[in-house]
Amino acid sequence: MSLLEKIDSPADLKKLDRKELPELAEEIRQVIVEVVSKTGGHLASSLGAVELAIAIHYVFETPHDKLIWDVGHQAYAHKLLTGRRENFHTLRQHKGLAGFTRIDESPYDTLSTGHSSTSISASLGVAHAKYLKKEPAKVIAVIGDGSMTAGLAYEGLNQAGDKFKDRELIVILNDNDMSISHNVGALSSFLSRTLSGKRLQEARKEFGEFLKSLPKIGGDVYQWAKRTEESLKTFTTPGMLFEAFNFEYFGPINGHKLNHLIDILNNIKYLKEPVLLHVTTRKGKGYAPAEQNPVYFHGCGCFEVETGNCIDPKSTVPSYTEIFGQAMIQLAQKDDRIVAVTAAMPEGTGLAKFAQAFPERFFDVGIAEQHGVTFAAGMATEGLKPVVAIYSTFLQRAYDQVLHDVCLDRLPVIFAIDRGGIVGEDGSTHHGLFDLSYLRCLPNLVIMAPADENELQHMLATALAHDGPVAFRYPRGAATGVPLDEEFGVLPIGKGTLVEDGDDIVILAIGRSVVDALEASRRLKENGISAAVMNCRFVKPLDIELISSLVARIPRVITVEENALQGGFGSAVLEALNDAGIRGLHIKRIGVADTFVEHGPQQLLRSLYGIDADAIVKTAVKMMGEEDRGQTTDDR
Repeated sequence: MSLLEKIDSPADLKKLDRKELPELAEEIRQVIVEVVSKTGGHLASSLGAVELAIAIHYVFETPHDKLIWDVGHQAYAHKLLTGRRENFHTLRQHKGLAGFTRIDESPYDTLSTGHSSTSISASLGVAHAKYLKKEPAKVIAVIGDGSMTAGLAYEGLNQAGDKFKDRELIVILNDNDMSISHNVGALSSFLSRTLSGKRLQEARKEFGEFLKSLPKIGGDVYQWAKRTEESLKTFTTPGMLFEAFNFEYFGPINGHKLNHLIDILNNIKYLKEPVLLHVTTRKGKGYAPAEQNPVYFHGCGCFEVETGNCIDPKSTVPSYTEIFGQAMIQLAQKDDRIVAVTAAMPEGTGLAKFAQAFPERFFDVGIAEQHGVTFAAGMATEGLKPVVAIYSTFLQRAYDQVLHDVCLDRLPVIFAIDRGGIVGEDGSTHHGLFDLSYLRCLPNLVIMAPADENELQHMLATALAHDGPVAFRYPRGAATGVPLDEEFGVLPIGKGTLVEDGDDIVILAIGRSVVDALEASRRLKENGISAAVMNCRFVKPLDIELISSLVARIPRVITVEENALQGGFGSAVLEALNDAGIRGLHIKRIGVADTFVEHGPQQLLRSLYGIDADAIVKTAVKMMGEEDRGQTTDDR
């Protein structure tokens, strides 16, 4: 039996001798690599945090002591040590273990996570609640240096070091010089300063030996020099920054040396004030392909363990993200006012090649979506054309900036919203199911969604030609494979198009749902039902003129969107028809009901939540079998 097979809880872990822990770390890495090679997942970050997970659970009394992993994508070892070993093979699979920490999955998961930089604020809240309830417990936040580029982390530090100096909070800064891509910004450079260089260490040793050799006074002078060195270290490492927040700073220490790590944790767990322990780790530690290419193995698909080569069937059709990146380069070649902004995701948003082609016009602001949007607003005031490429789920973090800093002054900032709709195995924290709803109420903002990749190109050109803010969203994954126009056209704002005519039912679709609507129309025709399909293109402003003309002759209407029903595209249609005084329609809306969608394959989730071609067909057949009962809605 392996060491890992003996561990069903941290209590079992504590039974091991310290000498056995490095072997346990190796076993955990083998299991993580083996499982992720079959399921995909966040490999490099979890491999780098194996010793951290072991040491924390070895020293502290979890779950009595509370542990919060920032983002949670580095917590695979934590899952293996806390009773989820036998189910670990279900990682990121539908109804299996989540790829992040989840409160409803384990009592060892203090917070459901998925977005970065929340751990310090949440941990301080837990620590303060424990204080008020007189329940002594340590609270540990593990946060990466990438997450430390976000302002929220410093808001938490600021409060913790002010009025909460007696709370038992420990922040562990896991410094691997990476977020998803390589870190950027002055803070990243600051965190990298250490006194561990080989030449410097040799000089320190030689100078120490010289001081101790001085007659009579050598010992005293050496001790004085040691104290001076500690003061110097405070000014030449991040200690100065964190001590300014009234945190006791320790480090940086090697986060892969278990004995040292455990000793440090055993010492600091008795301190009664906020503590920050700075550990350095290697992303992808223990698996050579991940160490050599941590960007790819941050979030990877299935791969061969022996080589690290991807074994997922590669679609010959490029992704929407790739098409967006190509279009950005083509348009930027003709217009030097176009600039691109992203938040720590140049590869994920398709802008890596743009950054190579136009390094002075590309800006990676780190995990700082709020700053990125307002930064873009500033550039827009000077006549530039900023394109802000951010995942739908992460743009939520900059909502006030979109409203206040862009829309209020009608600044021409373009929001290229990747991962709109169901994203798959990353689950509830990453599905882009709310953007149509949360953006639609903002004045001055044009909102659109392409039915295919060719229309995506034209929408980017349309957004850049518009004198005001524009948002367009597109899905994750392979596009439809339609031919691409060489020249990009400018679409008329607020105008949709009828792509399939019919007599029995009108299907109003937006974005990728147009493909499902056309498939449903084909299948309905085989059953004797004639369905018209409108590619609405714009959620705001809606093409109420074309919609009105269609429903005037076809009173059965289905709206389809890969978005929350509340406040989304279907709601916009109902509002517009009501405002136009159009009555006597039988309307059903297809979208995601008032719920969070779990993790699983995209197509499976679309089927389960009734937002695919099958759902459209079933809805249409049911409508045809019903008598018209006036204007109704059916929230799915």
